[in-house]
Amino acid sequence: MQRSSIQETEPDSRNESQTGSRSFSLQERLQYFLITWAGYLFIRLVGPTLRFAVELEPGTMSDGSHAEKAIWCFWHRCVIPATWRFRKNRIAVMTSRSFDGEYIARIIGKFGYGSVRGSSSRGAVGALIGMLRQLEQGNPVAFTIDGPRGPRYVAKPGPVLLAKKSGCAIGCFYVALEKAWVLHSWDAMLIPKPFSRALLYATAPIYVPVDASEEEMERYHQQMQQALERCREKAEAAVCIQSSHHRRNSDT
Repeated sequence: MQRSSIQETEPDSRNESQTGSRSFSLQERLQYFLITWAGYLFIRLVGPTLRFAVELEPGTMSDGSHAEKAIWCFWHRCVIPATWRFRKNRIAVMTSRSFDGEYIARIIGKFGYGSVRGSSSRGAVGALIGMLRQLEQGNPVAFTIDGPRGPRYVAKPGPVLLAKKSGCAIGCFYVALEKAWVLHSWDAMLIPKPFSRALLYATAPIYVPVDASEEEMERYHQQMQQALERCREKAEAAVCIQSSHHRRNSDT
């Protein structure tokens, strides 16, 4: 029987950056080391060159650089520019217990993020409890909401349940890039090119009542899905307009 509440069980007490009880092979440790440092150095070098603009809906719980205590959601493909933009905000991010999740947790950890391990398919209950505890400690939390393996642009329901349990609002955002390499991956990951223009668009908060019914929860889930789609559409349109204005100014 399906349950609509977070079970009050003790979450996994392992260190946030570990994937599980198994030990890593020498090859895996080497891969983690190389990928982690390559990812960190790339973001650290390219991040400062990105030229950000921000568009915020009325009531947004962020100024585009700092994140208030809330449940933040964004599409997996813009994790790299988002990591740079919101660094050092003490945000706890849900990351999967997969190989990809492990190196992502290690990379973002170097930029001041925490990680709560789990996904929609593995350790979901424990991870949601971990996110709830982060909120109770005053830290914002974030979901790469179509991760860890897609489908792309389909939001998982976890944040709606967490919002109901915590009383915290859901905030959605997206970062569009004028110039980026696009990977041939399930999420079409954006790799920003140096000196690219970037546009961050964030929506007004979504509040889920503590007594919301199953039917109402589904409506809030759809509202979150629509907010995420609006973020991407508005951000991509705005960065195209920025790029067009820049080219016209360059031609005059």
